[in-house]
This record gives sequence, C-alpha cells and structure tokens, in this order.
Amino acid sequence: MAGFVVMCVGMFIALLDIQIVASSLQDIGGGLSAAQDEISWVQTAYLIAEIVMIPLSGWLTRVFSTRWLFTLSAAGFTASSLLCALAWNIQSMILFRALQGMLGASMIPTVFTSSFHYFQGARRVYSAAVIGTIASVAPTLGPVIGGWLTDAMDWHWLFYVNLLPGLAITVLVPMLVDIDKPDLSLLRGADYPGIALMAAGLGTLEYTLEEGTRWNWFDDATIRRTAAISIVSLLLFAWRSLRVSNPVVDLRAFGNRNFAIGCFLSFVTGIGIFTTIYLTPLFLGYTRGFSAFQIGAAIFSTGIASLIGTPVYILLARRFDPRWLMAAGLACFASAMVSYSLITSDWGGAELLWPQLLRGFPQVFAVAPSVNLGLGSLPPERLKYASGLFNMMRNLGGAVGIAGAAAIVNDQTNLHFDHIATRMTAASGPTTRLLDSVGARYAALPGALDDGHAAALRQLWHLAYREASTLAFADAFRAIAIAFLVATLLVPLLRKPGAPVPASAAH
Repeated sequence: MAGFVVMCVGMFIALLDIQIVASSLQDIGGGLSAAQDEISWVQTAYLIAEIVMIPLSGWLTRVFSTRWLFTLSAAGFTASSLLCALAWNIQSMILFRALQGMLGASMIPTVFTSSFHYFQGARRVYSAAVIGTIASVAPTLGPVIGGWLTDAMDWHWLFYVNLLPGLAITVLVPMLVDIDKPDLSLLRGADYPGIALMAAGLGTLEYTLEEGTRWNWFDDATIRRTAAISIVSLLLFAWRSLRVSNPVVDLRAFGNRNFAIGCFLSFVTGIGIFTTIYLTPLFLGYTRGFSAFQIGAAIFSTGIASLIGTPVYILLARRFDPRWLMAAGLACFASAMVSYSLITSDWGGAELLWPQLLRGFPQVFAVAPSVNLGLGSLPPERLKYASGLFNMMRNLGGAVGIAGAAAIVNDQTNLHFDHIATRMTAASGPTTRLLDSVGARYAALPGALDDGHAAALRQLWHLAYREASTLAFADAFRAIAIAFLVATLLVPLLRKPGAPVPASAAH
C-alpha cells in the first residue's frame, strides 16, 4: 500500500507539470528573452514527448518491471526538472521540457495498472477515486501553484519544486514496490518499426494541432506536411500493430466495447479538463490583465471543489451503479461549460466561482468510473498495454481540445469584431457619445500628444476587441459543453464490468 501511495505522488507531479507553466509563460519568456511565438513551446514540447511515450509504458513495464521503470522515470524526470530550472535560452528550455515529458511519462499509466494489483474487488472504488482525483486535480492546480511560485519567488521554482519529491520517489519506489519481474529478452524481438511509426505519427499530430491555428492550418506548407506524415504514419502503425505477433501497443483492446467507449470518454474528459485550464488563464491574463498569482487565486476554487467531490464519490460508489455516477459527472461538467459560456468581460474570481465549483466537483465522477469500467473489463495480462492507450487518449483529448479552442477563439474573435464594428457608426448614438466623451477628456489632459478624436477611436477599438474576444471565449466553452453532452449520451452503452475475463477466454 505504501508503494502505491509513493507512485501516486509521482503521477501527481508528472500531471502537475503539464500545466504548471500555464500562468507563467510570459515570465519564462521574459527571463529567457524568447519571442512570443516561441513561448508556447515550453508547454507543447512536454505534451508531445509525453503523448509519444505514454502508449509505450505497457511494453516498457514488461521489459524493466513496474519497480524499475517507475524508478528510472522518476529519476529522469527529476534530473530534467533541474535542467529546466538551469535553462539559459528558450531553445535549451524547449529541449529540457521535452526530456521532462518523455522521461516522466511512464509514471502516469503505471499507477493505473498498479491499482489493480494493490486493490481487489470492492476496494477498487477507493483506488479509482484516488486516481481520478489526481488525474483531475493535478492539472487544475498546475496554474495555481505555478502562479504562486512565480510571484513569490521566480519562474525557476516551477522546476526546483520537483527536486525533493522526485528524489524521494526515486529512493522509495525500489524499496516499496514489487509487482512483477523484468524481462529484458523482450528488447530483442520488439517491434521497433512500429515504435518509430507511432512516435512519428503522434509527434507530428501534436505539432499540427498545436501550431495549426498560428499558421492558418493548411495554408502553411509545414502544417500540410506534418498532417500528412501523421496520417500516413498512424495508419501504417495501426496496420502493423494488428498484424505482428508482438505489438508494443495492443490496439486489439479496442474490440472490447467497454474499453473503446471508455477511451472515448477519457478523450472527452481530457478536452474538458485541459482545455478549460487553458482557456480560463488565457481569458484572465489577456482580457482582464491579471497577474500569474491573480490567475492562480481566481481558479483555485476548482481544485478545492474536486477534493470535496472525492469522498462524496466514494460514498455514492458503494451504493450506485458507476455508469450513472459517470453520466451525472459528465452532465454536470456540461452544465458548468454552459455557465462558463455566459462569461462577460467583467468576470473575475467572484464571477467564476460558481462555474468552477460546478466543474471541479464532478471531475472525479467523470474520471474515476472510467478506470474500472474501461480497464476493469480487460483480463489482467492486457492491462499494461491497454493502460497506455487509455491514458494517451486523455492527453490527446487535451491536445485536440486546446487546438480546437485556440482556433475557435482566433476565428470567432475576428467574426465578432466585424459584427461589432459594423454597428459602431456615426449613426449610433452610444458610439458618438463615447467618442465625444473620451475625446474631450483626453484633449483636456496637459501635454496630450495626439488629438482627442484619435485617442477616442483607439479606445473604441480596444473596447470592441475586448468584447469580441469575450464572445469568442464563450463560443469555445459552448463547444466543450456539446462534447460532454455527447459523452453523457454514450454512457448507457457501457456494460457494468464483472470479474476480469480469464486469459484463455480472451483469445
């Protein structure tokens, strides 16, 4: 049991670091003299490396064993965190963040599979609740903790904070975890072409999703090439994985209805958790002008609500079908997104409180049942391979959601701005009065370098853009609500899992 607790700490810090830089990107960029279009790669590099490595965790666990893979992952994550703190320019930071994501990735799915070893029968409700809480709370707390560290000290502490827990995990896991034995002979017959195809496909897919909006998608030659490479590589990888006898990823697990639906639901929860964390700090930072600490304080209530939801879920999971708890959680999350869509340019922490409570509380209801419903229906020997796929879908959902949200905000801001601007004419009484009022006040200022009318026009442009941007954020939240509504309707298709299917019956 102590080994499981230590592994959960490792999972927490690996998930925390996906978003710990979210509210501090401007500070990191300033400290490293980075251009605006380079800063986002501090986050993107981590996600690309993590998404590529997570599906390989099942095969790597069989090669090195759970104990030593987790130990190596924790040690590598800790060392790369130190390198991130010592980065001297944006290029070195991006490289070290990629290493951090790649080396720490295996700490996430191995916790999922280990829970089935440590907890049996009805006790799996507790393990699923713990894992679900970590999976939902850690990314939510990332910007909060990151904002506080950056304001209280500086951005280097976003990475220094990993060193002590990372070293503790590296020392304790070999002493406490003993689940399986390594089998280094698997290295000889591994499907290395399949690994290369999967890495190429997922890496270029993540790049396409992250950079597509910035470069106007397929108008850019590089985006067209990476999209083509991704499609071809992933198709070849799927074809090869279904034909070879020793695939590194068990795609045949998608033949299990619970697992397939569970992966889709995991994908949608990834959209909700990661995209909302992306959108909220973005809105508060650019529309409201909040600092990193103010952003963290404003979204802190989501993490508190998630923690409160955990004991409630455990209590209800003993009495009710997990499918209906999951449906309730997804529906509640959809309602929260509808609440977010009512956002105005005046919203701050107080106005966001209720939508964030409504989003944070049901996160464990949306995540925890999917662990038992999706993975619990598979035979034990397939769990290691399937867990990597299951976790990858959540992170991939986050990548797709963030890319889609960025595209919506970008395109809809321009659309709403055009609609607002066409109504701001000389025939509009409010517009004329605003121009006259602002112009008169500006012209009366001592030492004014410009005429009042020009200053009033600039002020009017900023107001129109702020409102257009706010409406675009509302559109993005509505899109997330639709995704969760679809997910809610799919829950009844899940079967309540019984005892795991024996290996002989699984083939």
